[in-house]
Amino acid sequence: MEIISSHSLPSCRFVTSRQQIHEKSVGSHPSNFSRRRKFESVCGLVRSDVWALHNTLSASFHLSSYKSSHKSIPVRAVKGVEGVIDAEDSLENVTRRRESIPKVLIPGLPDDSKGDINARISSAQQEWKPKFNIHFERSGPRKVGTPQVLFLPGFGVGSFHYEKQLKDLGRDYGVWAMDFLGQGMSLPSEDPTYRQWNDDELQVDDHLWGFGDKTEPWAADLVYSIDLWQEQVQYFIEEVIKEPVYIVGNSLGGYVALYFAACNPHLVKGVTLLNATPFWGFFPNPVRNPQLSQMFPSVGTFPLPPRVRKIMEIVWEKIKDPRTINEILKQVYADHSTNVDKVFSRILEVTEHPAALASFASIMLAPQGNLSFGEALSRCKTSEVPICLMYGKEDPWVRPVWGLQVKSQLPEAPYYQISPAGHCPHDEVPEVVNYLLRGWIKNLESQGFVALPLLDDESGRFDVAKDLEYMRDGTKKSVRVQFYGSESSIWSRFTSFFNTHLQDLTIKFR
Repeated sequence: MEIISSHSLPSCRFVTSRQQIHEKSVGSHPSNFSRRRKFESVCGLVRSDVWALHNTLSASFHLSSYKSSHKSIPVRAVKGVEGVIDAEDSLENVTRRRESIPKVLIPGLPDDSKGDINARISSAQQEWKPKFNIHFERSGPRKVGTPQVLFLPGFGVGSFHYEKQLKDLGRDYGVWAMDFLGQGMSLPSEDPTYRQWNDDELQVDDHLWGFGDKTEPWAADLVYSIDLWQEQVQYFIEEVIKEPVYIVGNSLGGYVALYFAACNPHLVKGVTLLNATPFWGFFPNPVRNPQLSQMFPSVGTFPLPPRVRKIMEIVWEKIKDPRTINEILKQVYADHSTNVDKVFSRILEVTEHPAALASFASIMLAPQGNLSFGEALSRCKTSEVPICLMYGKEDPWVRPVWGLQVKSQLPEAPYYQISPAGHCPHDEVPEVVNYLLRGWIKNLESQGFVALPLLDDESGRFDVAKDLEYMRDGTKKSVRVQFYGSESSIWSRFTSFFNTHLQDLTIKFR
């Protein structure tokens, strides 16, 4: 590590040699120490609660892989300097400070009634495979040097779920959002199967696609799987965006974003995970488990067997019920005052498509990916893909423990825990997520010379809590964001700082 110091010993500024040669690092480039901070405060960073946090992470949350991810995670008690700490809440307990939580006013979303200018959103279709068009929406400039940001949706939704990012972030960046094949408006334009009829048989009108007798040639290898979506993202970036991107994924989209970055690090400038699901697929992968996969011959291919149709129709009728959709939205949004009418109507609209049931069945029967979430994470770490974590604390599905497990494997990755916020923080608290995304992108684009969000006046602290306040519909709202950086990086900075100055003094007085 290279150190650029000021004239006096007490205050210093740390810049890694990686930053100077424009190499990428896992997580983000460390924020600069304030020149006004005294040396004693730097020393104070290396204190007992640092080691308590380190022990908590490594003892409670570190998993070498996600092979047992379907099992419940036991909550353990960890002995630290502040007593017995509950595993899920340990970071918050360890880092609780006596002073009051600072309040920071952040921009709200652009408001037409106040003359704010929204970024204009345009929709388009891009043909990828026969009978398949990728639906996407975009906003913002395509100028050289302007960062391009691609958003990937969760299961059951589409590009419409990122309208608040397209309108707001599109004022600064080129912003893209796509629908995965088999979801949203990226459903096939024709039935992937057809029926064989004898002369004496009457054709039966069946509005549900995908349950015929034979597969159409263009759908011979079609399975709506995570591997298909990873290939779709690669095609879209290479052929439509045509430059490396910052990629952001929520839930299923987070897994796909990480998977894609692991396979194509040269096309990714950074990955942001928004409550990313750490597993996908219920059936074994034929490449990783060829013998076991033979026990499940369907694996989401077309035509879907008649028995599958009978079961899936029962399940589908329950899932597509407006009351069920409404109940699910209530579960995943912590703040029930959030207007989800547009999301509700768009989800309901997709369920009426003739390909919706068969697409749902194919997704449910598809095998697991060629890479597990843990394997994708390890590859990104090896390739030094910058990763940022933003998780809604009140998510009933992807609990904070999953984000903390990722954090334990990527100590340098910034982790922002947002509360109150549920499974879809980008739609529930878009003001906060957009603010954090802007700051993280600026930090990477400046090679670390712009501090990470919330750290502009914190001098490298690895644990910071602030209340972010913003205006929405004439009402002030507040969300607490807890930042967790890396205590190990702070220790290494301090050690390097001390050793370098010790060498300077040795040379000076030799």
